[in-house]
Order: sequence, then structure tokens, then C-alpha cells
Amino acid sequence: MSRALAAVVLATFVLLAGPSSPGALAGQAAPVASPFRYSFNSTGVLEEAGSMDASWSPYWWLNSGGFFHLHGRGETSQGELPSDEPWRLLYAASNPVDTDDGYHPQNVFRMVTRSRWGAFRQQVYFRITRDNLSDSPNRGASNGVFLLNRYQDQDNLYYTGVRVDGAAVVKKKVGGRYHTMAYRPFFSGPAYDRSGNPSLLPKHVWMGLTCEILDRPDGTVRIRFHVSPGGGVWVLVFDTIDDGVQYGGVPLVQPGHGGMRTDFMDVQFENYLAKAL
Repeated sequence: MSRALAAVVLATFVLLAGPSSPGALAGQAAPVASPFRYSFNSTGVLEEAGSMDASWSPYWWLNSGGFFHLHGRGETSQGELPSDEPWRLLYAASNPVDTDDGYHPQNVFRMVTRSRWGAFRQQVYFRITRDNLSDSPNRGASNGVFLLNRYQDQDNLYYTGVRVDGAAVVKKKVGGRYHTMAYRPFFSGPAYDRSGNPSLLPKHVWMGLTCEILDRPDGTVRIRFHVSPGGGVWVLVFDTIDDGVQYGGVPLVQPGHGGMRTDFMDVQFENYLAKAL
């Protein structure tokens, strides 16, 4: 059985959270007006699904990570899964290296909005509760917490976020290849070291990410990225342009999905916002 098909089979239930749509059925996306605010304040579990249409949430598709828990806030799985949990067994078979033999599917957490957005502002608050120091060769300095912007598919989108080496970054992924558009140190501390200092990102502190994606009359795309390192004051980190000359070619001008990504850590979320500009 393929991983995608297994995901569909195993994603057998979910309790919807946040804005509700009475009578919503699996496979149906809910109409979303701007601004779209999602507080994660209900109680339930959204399970990973093999496709967006297979998601039981009318607002979100959990593309990877096993579970997304809701109980007053949203969060990835926290800690290890039980050894006999079906998602543990699935990931042990499909991606044992990145998920520590399936015990930490949250190491590859990806959650995508079912709504599409053109020019928009996306914002979320997050708190890292634990690093998962996997032996995976994919655990490294480029891991972190990111917003997904103009997501067309897993190989074509913009990333904006903060990395475990303490840097802020804007990346464009085209045809599965990453192109760094902007990068600079943001969080201070001892130099990143995979073993000795595996993350400069604060733990148990609420922080915020905001990204604005704007279309310019000349066909280029402007990306403005802010970070709130303590959940209060917003700091403009980048105001950059995708001009189509570099960064993998033509800008991503088609409306796309939003969402969040985290790598090799347990994370909580609050107060998601998407607003058309």
C-alpha cells in the first residue's frame, strides 16, 4: 500500500475546530471570507490525509505529521507516540529515518489551508516546547518554523520563517529546488552546532510570524516578512522582491494556499490569520 493511500485509510476521524460549518462533509472545503481567523480553540484531533480532498476539516489539510491536536490551542504531536499507534507503524515503514522509527511524525509537520489566497497577509503565533534531536541526516541548520505562502504543491511555493541556526529566511521552491531570496541572523546566542547547540530558537516562549505577499504592476512579487520574537513588538526582517531574473525564474503569481511547517520539534500554535490585501 502506498503511503498516500495508507494515509487516507488511517485518517478515519476528526473533530473540527475553530469556525464551524454545520453539515460540512469530508472532502468539502468551506467558503472562507477575508479576514480568516482561526483560533484553534475547540477540542479534537485532525489526522493526516493523503490528499486535500480527503481531509475531514473544511479549512485545513494536514499533509504530513500524523496528528494535529486541538484543546484551546493547536499543536503538533507532543512527545512520542505509543509503539502500537497506527501512525507510528505507518511512519516506521514509510519514513523511519526522519521520524525516529515513527515515534515522532511531528518531525515532518506540514499543514496547509484549503483556501487559496492571492495578495494576502498571513500570521500565526507559535511556541516551541521541545526539540527532537533525531539522528536523521536531514536534521540541520535549515530546520525551523515556517509559513507556507502561495503553495501550489509541495514543490512550488514561498517559505518565510525562522531557522534553528537563529536566522530568518525567505525561500522560493520551484520544481522541488530551493532558492534563498533573503537570509540574515536574527536570534543571538552561541553558534549553532548540530550536537552541542542544536537550536537558537527560544523554548516555551510565544513568538509570531507575519508575511505579506504583494503583486506589483510590473509582474514581480514583493514579500514583506516580520517576526515577533517575544509575542509583542513586530520587527520587519525582510522586504524583498522576486523579480523573475533569479530565484528559479518567474515569480509565483498564481493564488495559492497558506499554512505552516515545522521540522524536528514539538510546536503549539495560536491565532492564525489570513487577510486579503
